[in-house]
Parts: sequence; C-alpha cells; structure tokens
Amino acid sequence: MDWVRRRAGWVLGLGLTGALVWTAVVTLSQPNWYDPSEDCTKRLGGDPTAIHTGWFPPSASCVYGDEVRQYMSTTRSVVLSIIGVLLLIVVAAGLILTVRRLTGNAGPVRTADTVDLRKRRITHLAFGALDTAVVFAVVTVLNASAIVFGGLPGGILFVVITLVGLSALCTALDRHMGPLPSSAIESRRRGTIAGAAVFGVVFAATAITGQLPFFRLWSIPVAGVAYAVIAGVQWSRSTTQAQYSG
Repeated sequence: MDWVRRRAGWVLGLGLTGALVWTAVVTLSQPNWYDPSEDCTKRLGGDPTAIHTGWFPPSASCVYGDEVRQYMSTTRSVVLSIIGVLLLIVVAAGLILTVRRLTGNAGPVRTADTVDLRKRRITHLAFGALDTAVVFAVVTVLNASAIVFGGLPGGILFVVITLVGLSALCTALDRHMGPLPSSAIESRRRGTIAGAAVFGVVFAATAITGQLPFFRLWSIPVAGVAYAVIAGVQWSRSTTQAQYSG
C-alpha cells in the first residue's frame, strides 16, 4: 500500500488521462454539437425532428416523427459504460491516495541555513504569480473547449484536472521557492491549499459576475494576484511559526 500511495499521482494521472480519452470517444460517437441533424441524415437518412444524447450511459438517437433510430449502437454504449465506470473507480482511488499523502510522514526538514529568506520570498511571489497566470491562460482556453465538446462530464473533468494541475504547480513552486524551514509534506499541504484557493477565487469571481461556466480573459491576472496574496499569507504564517518554535 505504501508503494501505491507514493505513486498516487501516477494513478490519478492515468485515470484522468483515460477519462479524457473516454470523453473524446463518447463525443465522437454522437452527432456533432454544431449541426447534429446533418450527422443523423448522413448516417440514418431522412430529416430528424429531434436528437437525443446521453452520457451515462453513453447514447445517441435520432427521432423521425414517432420512430426513434439509434445513432450509437447498443454494443458501443455498453462497452463505453463499462469503461467509464472502471475509469471512475481509478480516478476516485487516485484522489483518495493523493489526499492520504497529505497526512503521511513529514520527511526530512529543509533548513533555512545560508538562505536569504527575503530574496527567496520575493522570488516565490513574483515567479509564482507569473507562472500561475500563464497556466491559467491555458486553463481559460481549455475551459470553453471542455464544456462545449464534453458537456457536463467534460465540465466536471475540467474542474478536477484544473484543481489537480494547479495544486501540483503550487506544490512545485513551494518546494523550490517556498518558506523555510519546511518538509515535503508541508509543501504539499501549502501547494494543495494554494491551488484550490486560486481556482476558488476565480470560480467565485466568475460566478458573481454572472459569466459561468466560461472563464474570461480577466481571470488570468486575477489568478496571478490571488496566488501572490495566498503565498504571501503562507509565508507570514510560516515565519511566525518558526519564530515561536525557535
């Protein structure tokens, strides 16, 4: 179990990658979102009066008056349903193992000896904010694609992948430029909190302005500023704790 826990990121990454592929396959197995009637006509003939699609279980049908014709075969629907359930189990297991890593052994403590903490802090806040903004630029573009092409499952998958990705980025930033003294588990905890908080700030701001589910370009600088503020608070808390423990 310890071996599996240490590779929680790989398990989660495998599950999320598989889920992305599954979402793409289901999307391609259904009539296209832009002009679904055209796909129904090409495959089944006639002029459909309605198109019905579903994600769980994956399905697609074209309605011709009182007649319903299956666009997606039953066999494909069953196979995709089974694969979807298996991937859901893998993703859930990866998330559980990842969370459990936040409560594991602290590991060796990296000291602040010979380190200019003031310079380290400025570097962390500046480059961290820049990196977060750049990543969120990509997130903003993928946000629209995930929801338009993936529907509700694509939106949910987008949220999970974004949270995991931001947490991993913030953890890496903390490990290389974050507060000292610190252990690996403290970096993971601060990184996870920072990543989730940045996403939460942007999500809340988008909701308040009534622009959900699509992020706007202004979310890019908001994400960078949010990270700088959150990381700054974490530095202050770490410095205070170090002074009291000393």
